[in-house]
Amino acid sequence: MSKINPEDVSIRMLRNDDFSAIVEIDSMVGKKTRPQYYERKLRRLTDSSEQIVSSLVAEHGGRVVGFLMGEVYHGEFGIPESQAAIDTIGVDPRAQRSGIAEMLFEEFVTNMKAIGVTSIRTLINWNDFSLAGFFNKVGFSPTPVLNLELKI
Repeated sequence: MSKINPEDVSIRMLRNDDFSAIVEIDSMVGKKTRPQYYERKLRRLTDSSEQIVSSLVAEHGGRVVGFLMGEVYHGEFGIPESQAAIDTIGVDPRAQRSGIAEMLFEEFVTNMKAIGVTSIRTLINWNDFSLAGFFNKVGFSPTPVLNLELKI
């Protein structure tokens, strides 16, 4: 796949039938296959009773080439304002560096602003320099929130 022209990419809401493409992209990017994770995730995100456009896919030539999954939180963790979280993002390695992740992110931000979300958060692995670079590029910065873990 050669470099993709961003004008030929469309962004739309995630659908259940995107499952196979998302699992394939995730396995190419993350070097492991997580179909059970995506089955649960898609079931929750595509539930029409909670349909907030918080999860998106990018298509090129009728083929899914990227995705961004997020959720909206209203008051969770004692935080009074509405926040969103990006928990999964992936772009087909053959289509990376074409601006697809930025397009997905910009559409996500637009959708979140429209429903009154005031901030967006995400978590990344400490040593994922590529992902850290992307989130830095689109304006993220470290927060004063402390992420705690108990290994059991």
